[in-house]
Amino acid sequence: MSTRTARLAQLHRERPRRPFVTRSVVALLAIVVFSWVAGDFAPERFFSERQQGNAARFLTELQPWSLQQPDAPQDFLTRAQMASQWFGRMWQEAGAEAVASTLAISLVAILLAGLWGSLLSLPAARSFATSEPFMSSGRPAPRSVCWLWRSVYLGTRGFLTLLRALPEYIWAFLLLALLGPSVWPMILALALHNTGILGKLTAEVVENVDTRAPAALRGLGAGRLPIVVAALVPMSLPRFLLYFFYRWETCVRESTVLGMLGMASLGFRIVEARAGNAYDEMMFFVICGMLLVLLGDLMSALVRHFVRRA
Repeated sequence: MSTRTARLAQLHRERPRRPFVTRSVVALLAIVVFSWVAGDFAPERFFSERQQGNAARFLTELQPWSLQQPDAPQDFLTRAQMASQWFGRMWQEAGAEAVASTLAISLVAILLAGLWGSLLSLPAARSFATSEPFMSSGRPAPRSVCWLWRSVYLGTRGFLTLLRALPEYIWAFLLLALLGPSVWPMILALALHNTGILGKLTAEVVENVDTRAPAALRGLGAGRLPIVVAALVPMSLPRFLLYFFYRWETCVRESTVLGMLGMASLGFRIVEARAGNAYDEMMFFVICGMLLVLLGDLMSALVRHFVRRA
C-alpha cells in the first residue's frame, strides 16, 4: 500500500462522525416506510384494467370535439388543421377574454402589493423605525419616544406577518363574503398576501443597506423623507424590483387558481368546462394558463436580468 493510499485510509478513519445525521436519515426512512404501509396506497391500482380504460377515455376526450367523432379524418395534417381551427375559434370566443382578465387581475394586485409593501417596509425596518435613524451615537432620546418607535416597529412587523400568514384562498373567501361576487375579492386577496411578503422582504433590504450615505445625510440634519428619497430608494430599488417581479409570477399563477372560486379568470373557465364534462375546452384553458405563466416567467426573468446587470 502506497503512502498516499495509507494516508487517505487514515483520514477516512479519523473523519468526524455525526450520529445525528445518521439517525435522522434512519428516522426519515422509517417514517416513509410507516406512511407507505399505514396509508394503504396500493400502487397496483394505477395499473388495473379499469384505470387504464379511464386513462384512455380521458386522453381521447382531451382532443377537440370534432376529432373525437367516428367519422373524423385520420390524416395527421387534416387533424392538425382542424385542431388549429378549433383553437382559433376557442381563443376568439372565450380564451382571449379569460387570459386578459387573468393578466389584468395579476397586474392590479401586484401594483397594489408593491405600493403598500414599500410604504409599510419603512416602519417595519429596525434601522428606520427608531428615534434617530441610521445614527449609532448621539444624545439618547426620551424613553417614551423610544417606546413609541418600538411599538411602531413591532406593530408593523406583526401586521405584515398577519397579511402573509393567511393564504390567498382564505383572504379570497373572507373578502368574497364581505364584498360579494366580483373581481375585487380576488385582487385584494392577492394584494394583501403579497403586501405582507414584499413588505417584510423590503424591510430587510432597508435594514441591510450600506448605512454610510443615510448616516451622512442624517448627520447633516436631513429628515426622514430626504433620507428615503436620496438614499434608501436608490439603494433599495434594484433588490425591490427583483422581489416585485418574482411575486408577480406568483400572482399570475394564483389568479388562475382563484378563478375557481367563481370569479372571472381562466380558473373560472376551467371549472365551468369541467362541470359540463367538456374536457377538450378544459384542456384549452389549462394550456392558456400554462402559456400565460410561461410568458410571465419569461418577462420576469428578463427584467430581473437587466436589473442585476444595472
